[in-house]
Amino acid sequence: MTEPALRRTLGLGDAVTVGLSAMIGAGVFVSFAPAAAAAGSALFVGLAIAALIAYCNASSSARLAARYPQSGGTYVYGRERLGPFWGHLAGWSFVVGKTASCAAMALTVGHYAWPDRAHAVAAGAVVALTALNIAGVERSARVARVVVALVLAVLAAVVVAAFASGAAEPSRVFDGAAAGPFGVLQAAGLLFFAFAGYARIATLGEEVRDPARTLPRAIFLALAVALGVYALVGVALVAVLGTDGLAASVAPVADAARATGLPVVIVTVTACVAALGALLALLLGVSRTTLAMARDGHLPRALATVHETRRVPVYAELAVGVVVTVVAATADLGAAIGFSSFAVLVYYAVANASAWTLDTAVRSRVVPAVGLAGCLLVALSLPAGSVSAGIVVLVAGALAYAVTRSNSPSGTAP
Repeated sequence: MTEPALRRTLGLGDAVTVGLSAMIGAGVFVSFAPAAAAAGSALFVGLAIAALIAYCNASSSARLAARYPQSGGTYVYGRERLGPFWGHLAGWSFVVGKTASCAAMALTVGHYAWPDRAHAVAAGAVVALTALNIAGVERSARVARVVVALVLAVLAAVVVAAFASGAAEPSRVFDGAAAGPFGVLQAAGLLFFAFAGYARIATLGEEVRDPARTLPRAIFLALAVALGVYALVGVALVAVLGTDGLAASVAPVADAARATGLPVVIVTVTACVAALGALLALLLGVSRTTLAMARDGHLPRALATVHETRRVPVYAELAVGVVVTVVAATADLGAAIGFSSFAVLVYYAVANASAWTLDTAVRSRVVPAVGLAGCLLVALSLPAGSVSAGIVVLVAGALAYAVTRSNSPSGTAP
């Protein structure tokens, strides 16, 4: 008996909205600061590179999702197209990268809500949301759209206030010292964090009308809108704070609002709402991938336990919550962003390599080739601490695969 198919009710506008609700969130409130430290005023070139890589990644993911409509994303694609090791490495990269993303989102809440106690607030936020997840509370799509509308409205207010108040000096946009090509690539990697969520569109293959035509257009349009929003916000932040001031800020949008006379409380509340919403969704995603890997024997099998009444993976939720709480209580925000970007770029490198194998036509391989090269180049250009920590974690993942390989149902693959 075949499973009922999902209804194809979503049009182009719906798909774009879903993509924007996944992309425009907390990342825009924090990622410009480390990018300015890396590249100065050339951070805008890095922003364009990050958007290009995100487009390639999302396009490759959309093609793979159409071929393999299963839960697991690149965890499945790598296994099916490249072999079990690469599927495992993609899943491992996702879990560790998104764990760091969770910590970064929690620290965003801390730095905006109570800068002097940022780590304590961050840890408290993780504990509270982990409890909500265990209770079976999820962020709905409707709430996500309300949040993105709020974020867009506040960002627009900051941009308008920056230039209407006279606090902005446009010459600062071109005055900042640029760090050369390496600094631009490093900024691209750090700003890549702000585009997190773009691949959400690729998962809509069974719900959109004419997916072969709609999905590529929706990905391009959503990324174009996000890039435009980020560019405007970046220009406003640099014009008001200067590249040095932006690089030194831990809450740049709030600092810009303060300089323009805009009520800071509005920005603070918006940043916290966006970060908490993103954190809730990320905790859910990481715990579910942890559940899948535990079921396949590549993480302790106890993590695959599902609560009989709540129907949630309690032990996976608790494990992820504990790890993220520790990281949020101890890590630096910039380090969390850098490490997260490195791991997620590796994850999408596997996705692009998998998409490369779908078709031998040269035209079909251009996007995955650009995406693969871009992911690897930008990942290796991130701060040395992020790269070295990322490599250590990937080696640990490879060793874990070798140890747990015989425990998987197939004896070879996750």
